[in-house]
Amino acid sequence: MKMSVLGLALIAPLSMAGQHIIYKVDGQDYEGYWSKINNTAPMVLLVHDWDGLTEYEERRSEMLNQMGYNVFAVDLFGQNVRPTKIEDKKQHTGELYKNREKLRTLMQGGLDKAGMLGGNLDNMVVMGYCFGGAAVLESARAGMNARGFVTFHGGLQTPKGQDYSQTIAPILVLHGTADSAIPMSQFAQLASELEENKVPHQMVTYSGAPHAFTVFGSKNYREDADQKSWLAFSEFLVATTGK
Repeated sequence: MKMSVLGLALIAPLSMAGQHIIYKVDGQDYEGYWSKINNTAPMVLLVHDWDGLTEYEERRSEMLNQMGYNVFAVDLFGQNVRPTKIEDKKQHTGELYKNREKLRTLMQGGLDKAGMLGGNLDNMVVMGYCFGGAAVLESARAGMNARGFVTFHGGLQTPKGQDYSQTIAPILVLHGTADSAIPMSQFAQLASELEENKVPHQMVTYSGAPHAFTVFGSKNYREDADQKSWLAFSEFLVATTGK
């Protein structure tokens, strides 16, 4: 039986087809990951979780390469900032949650760098995990020019004073109903906000899936929810990019 791209990711070593890219945003160095298959492929802008940009995002980038997409994984913390302690992860994400303008600037800075590298900004989807999902929704509210926005078990709460009136593309939300970090009340509230602002959206929940259910090898990993959410993401990519 032919193994899926997702199944291969669980057992195969990274081919390391991509390259680490140092770039600057407001004078500070950041280190993204650029994995390109050709000059005309649609692009995915990928946003890391609260660990920073690690091998996990590189593996997901490779999976997307195999599906026909160029990928730029952005760095929102800074070069060599890859926190491993909970308190450090909370510190780095907390700083950006408190400074939304900086978060938007960093997302735009990553997008600009992707364009300089040859990424197709006219046919691009933004996606992220956990903290990265919250950053994706921040970009959607900021009116980033994309074909779509996707969050996997990401932060869903809209900051006070913000809304989705400037969002120009569909949103896909993939969430676990057993997520104790991001409760279903926030999921329902987001659905109401998107409907109120007439933003096309799909919002899918997975029973028994806790927070971070897509993280390979973790105690929260749920293979069934990971496979189903990746399929939903794949279908969304085809629908929005035509690939």
